Amino acid sequence: MSEECADEEVLALLDDQYARAILTATSAEPMSAQTLSERCDASVTTIYRRLDRLQDCDLVEEQLQPQPDGNHYKVFASRLESFSVTFDDGEMHADIERTEAEEDVADRFTRMWQDL
Repeated sequence: MSEECADEEVLALLDDQYARAILTATSAEPMSAQTLSERCDASVTTIYRRLDRLQDCDLVEEQLQPQPDGNHYKVFASRLESFSVTFDDGEMHADIERTEAEEDVADRFTRMWQDL
């Protein structure tokens, strides 16, 4: 994962309707690829392709969601808080603000164990 995507790459990604739909949906709550597929009216393959690109630019994070039966599954949450573009003195500048990354379950368990 890289937080240093080129401004043009982020702009191209945000120009994609599915990427925007994923960011919009996952800004409200983390969602699985299957749920995103239904919400965005796109195939799961299309959703995973966009999620890969969004993760490469650190705009979406993958989280493990534990289930009561002991299993867990992947959900995705938006990290994009705001994106702005300014034009100044013949140059374009993009500013991306991200939310803090969620601590994964294994890290939380390790931290909890260490705090005992």
